[in-house]
Amino acid sequence: MTTHSRAFILHPALKQPQTALARLPEACLEEAIGLAHAIDLVIADAVIVPLAKITSATLLGSGKIEELKGSIAEVEADLVIINHSLSPIQQRNLEKAWGVKVIDRTALILEIFGARARTYEGKLQVELAALDYQKGRLVRSWTHLERQRGGFGFLGGPGESQIEIDRRLIRDRMAKLKKQLEQVTRTRELHRKVRREVPYPIVALVGYTNAGKSTLFNKLTGADVLSMDKLFATLDPTMRQMSLPGGGKVILSDTVGFVSDLPTELVAAFRATLEEVLGADILLHIRDCSHEDSEAQKRDVEDVLKALFKSDHLPENVTEVYNKVDRLDDDRRAALKERGMLAISAVTGEGIDQLLATVNAEMAKSFYTSRSYSLPVGDGKLLAWLHAHGKVMEQSVEGEYIHVTVQLSEENVRRFESIHHVASH
Repeated sequence: MTTHSRAFILHPALKQPQTALARLPEACLEEAIGLAHAIDLVIADAVIVPLAKITSATLLGSGKIEELKGSIAEVEADLVIINHSLSPIQQRNLEKAWGVKVIDRTALILEIFGARARTYEGKLQVELAALDYQKGRLVRSWTHLERQRGGFGFLGGPGESQIEIDRRLIRDRMAKLKKQLEQVTRTRELHRKVRREVPYPIVALVGYTNAGKSTLFNKLTGADVLSMDKLFATLDPTMRQMSLPGGGKVILSDTVGFVSDLPTELVAAFRATLEEVLGADILLHIRDCSHEDSEAQKRDVEDVLKALFKSDHLPENVTEVYNKVDRLDDDRRAALKERGMLAISAVTGEGIDQLLATVNAEMAKSFYTSRSYSLPVGDGKLLAWLHAHGKVMEQSVEGEYIHVTVQLSEENVRRFESIHHVASH
């Protein structure tokens, strides 16, 4: 990957009726700049190009293409990033017109995913998505896919030969990747079964990319997960056990950030990451309440969740969390609190206690069930097991028995009563 390419970023703003939740062109351009920064590109210039209609051969009109040619040359850019999908023909024609490498939003996101995926499964998924995207496109030799370092070579500089990928090689490689992924999926399902036997409730952090999920994850678990002010800093699900104030335990899952117009190839490729969301007991939707496009980001996240759950409605286990309140002025902070919103700062720790109390209450309501047992005084192991796996509410001794009232998950009720042959009363 060329880390010092000078990129000219172009956001085509279609002139269409603006809805209340329409994404601002300025915010779209800012996001594209963030994507480029995520792989350390040098931003030579970034512009919004108003577009009345899409031209099938070149996306942009001939006059605009000629005008931009001068701008691109003036800032000495060797790469143009168009924050929109391009057909192979559009990409080829624009490269001929401007004499520089041109990539679209999909290729840029794939490049980031290639650089950031850390697990074996994540790397397989990204490579499969990259191959799917590259079919039918003129790119450099496919052998760059064998490289160990991140990225997929979409950012090749000027003068590098562009050759037609051998379709048979791509098909063979994709078939091999799919087999490897099937094996990984089976292994992951085994891991899930082990986790279900623990079992603690799963709390998944979801939200728009760069909303602060990984920072919050680190704050809550003390883990050292990659957390930076870059889009897509987290691309693989990370899971850690976490204790709640009431003594209960949960597994916290940090997931890949959502983004508007995420290429379909990538939604499919990262199904495994998002499957962690499907299996979660609570979804915390982390929002960057300081972002000017916060409402549009919320809509994008909710659209992805609805698609994941194959429903027209959000699942009932979603709780909104307004993050980055440290960036708000006093009036906006007060307004959030007046509306009863769960407002936090993952950086300063403000509101974290309230967040944990909310998770605790949700867990008690939806995941735990209350049981009472009478245990022999001499059998300390049974009592220790209940303390380790549940939340003991009451405990008293009467003669030769200890009477215990405990909150347990349904799974732990089944395990405790079947393994130790104890019945509740």
